[in-house]
Amino acid sequence: MIIFRYLTREILLTMTAVAGVLLLVIMGSRFIRYFSNAAEGDIPASILGTLMLFHLPGFLELILPLAFFLGILLAYGQLYLNSEITVLVACGTSPLKLLQVSLVPAALVAVLVGLCSLLLTPAGALQNEIMIEDQRSQIDFSALAPGRFQDFGGGRTAYTEAYNNDRTRMRSVFISERQQRRDGTPESVVTRAEEGYQVVDDETGSRFLVLADGERYSVEPGRHQAERLIFDTYAVRLSRAEDRAELFSPEYATTAALIDNDDPEAQAQLQWRLSMPLMVFVLTLLAMPLSRVNPRQGRFAKLLPAIFLHIAYLSLLLAALDAIGRGSLPVAVGMWPIHAGFLALGLAMMANAQRKGISG
Repeated sequence: MIIFRYLTREILLTMTAVAGVLLLVIMGSRFIRYFSNAAEGDIPASILGTLMLFHLPGFLELILPLAFFLGILLAYGQLYLNSEITVLVACGTSPLKLLQVSLVPAALVAVLVGLCSLLLTPAGALQNEIMIEDQRSQIDFSALAPGRFQDFGGGRTAYTEAYNNDRTRMRSVFISERQQRRDGTPESVVTRAEEGYQVVDDETGSRFLVLADGERYSVEPGRHQAERLIFDTYAVRLSRAEDRAELFSPEYATTAALIDNDDPEAQAQLQWRLSMPLMVFVLTLLAMPLSRVNPRQGRFAKLLPAIFLHIAYLSLLLAALDAIGRGSLPVAVGMWPIHAGFLALGLAMMANAQRKGISG
């Protein structure tokens, strides 16, 4: 029991350190990208923290299997260098026994990865997409920087010269839109107003930008005339409650919905989510023989080959995800041959280590 706690602690501590470094790098890279978008006015800075929080399960889903894999390599590699494994062998501990000990923390990590991949990651991705779509489909005062022309998607460009003190009203508003007439003819609409403010219809939930004291020009390309409208008050609908893009992508669907969906893309996504926790156990089997080093090699001797092995494993799963979704790989075959191949490789490596002897 003491040996079990000692080995488990070494693996989990090393895994935590590796996962922390990887998470810091990946989240830092994504935060810089979002921060650049916020600086350009594409998204408001106030939602950056929420976006990163919803991305966290997706990051952990990919980081934890790799971190646990490297945790076993580094922890056991250090034990080999300190001859602690030699002592354990002298006491009757075999590679199979070490594998059994390692499978306990592997089960804990697999549960965490499964929780992320099956529940938290799709929910977080859906919430992120909803927030980003909301910013693309409507002008939000928090995202509109004074003195700059900004594209809000859907052919809409907006400009405001300044805000009042409490940022509830805009001064010198300009909006350019590309629209279509009822007969399908495209037209360009330019609206200019001295003042603008935002209201929400309590009954319908629609959002309007109310413009005051301005002009509206409508120009059809190819025509040498334009329609001009002078107004005291004019309301531009920014969004309707039902206008939110319906996100039917399997990436955002719940796992229960994927089980009942026979579409190849849905089944590909389902197999990917199930593959993440399964990957933890396969990587554990692969890590055990790879962690075996002698003092002359050093604990990092097999680190680079192990990383390449993980990259190959993950790349094949991603390729299978794409192939199943396109229908070029049967759903019945799916990703399971990839898991079976790496599982067979791990078993062969374990059998070879058992024959040689763990201290040989």
